[in-house]
Amino acid sequence: MTIETIDKSLAEIIKNLPQVPGVYRYYDSEGMILYVGKAKNLKNRVNSYFQKDLPNLKTYRLVKQIARIEYTVVDTEFDALLLECNLIKEFQPKYNILLKDGKTYPYICVTNEPFPRVFSIRKVEKGLGRYFGPFSSLKAMYNVLELVKKLYTVRSCNLALTPESIAKDKHRICLEYHLKNCKAPCVAFQTIAAYQADIEQVTNILKGNLTVASNYFKDKMTAAAAILDFEEAQVYKDKLESLEKYQSKSLVSSPTISNIDICTIIAEDENAYINFLHIEHGSIVQAQTICVKKKLDEPNEDILSLAAYDLRNTHHAKNKVVFSNVPILLKPEEENL
Repeated sequence: MTIETIDKSLAEIIKNLPQVPGVYRYYDSEGMILYVGKAKNLKNRVNSYFQKDLPNLKTYRLVKQIARIEYTVVDTEFDALLLECNLIKEFQPKYNILLKDGKTYPYICVTNEPFPRVFSIRKVEKGLGRYFGPFSSLKAMYNVLELVKKLYTVRSCNLALTPESIAKDKHRICLEYHLKNCKAPCVAFQTIAAYQADIEQVTNILKGNLTVASNYFKDKMTAAAAILDFEEAQVYKDKLESLEKYQSKSLVSSPTISNIDICTIIAEDENAYINFLHIEHGSIVQAQTICVKKKLDEPNEDILSLAAYDLRNTHHAKNKVVFSNVPILLKPEEENL
């Protein structure tokens, strides 16, 4: 089908399309959305579908079904990408690649309480606390939680601990205190300030900043050794070794790399494979690989731009430097290398 052979109403829409960034939507005769696409130049992009030499049979089948065209003008090409991604997720058109939604991935939550708890959770509850993640790998998440348990005595109970309830002697020491997994803040054996200091260390680890915790344990170990309290020094030495062991597994190959995101693509005829790494302070804190089924032989740049935006948004990755093996669309303040 060409611009000369299609319905006159479609031809008129295409003829009058503006030459600006935007998102276009194709519908069939029953009003079902077939495809959502973005464009730097709406007129040129939509026109390309109605040429004599279409790139493949799938595109030809799509064009044959188009009964209605709608479009939305936006300010920039990146705005078009953002709108395209949201519309694809909302309508899941037949001819678009579909990205996996990360809503079911678990997070680690640090609650907003005087004595915060740290645990995994799948459903984000507004106001409950600060969330870190999501984690595409359960193993990676449990490794972080196990590290936190080894290094700090964060409470695992569900008691509604407040300074007032502690002052009224409403709580009792549990087994976790005797197992040395908790310092019993519930009966004032640990102050709120000391507990919050530990939580601050925990949040640094969850952010991928292990240097703060490492320096803290080194200072504590040195101070204990200075007063000949070698048993206490050994405790901090063990914690430091646990931290270094964890760091050695997650540290990228070059210690000079700091805060970057890496998005790469390898494509075949039918599928494209996308790898995403989020690196903070030299450590890989998020990693995910996805496979997408190609629908219209989309260019690698378009597939990776869409996937990179979705993955970075899902993982709350806000690094301003992004490495990729093909050019991708980014926010104006971000840099693609």
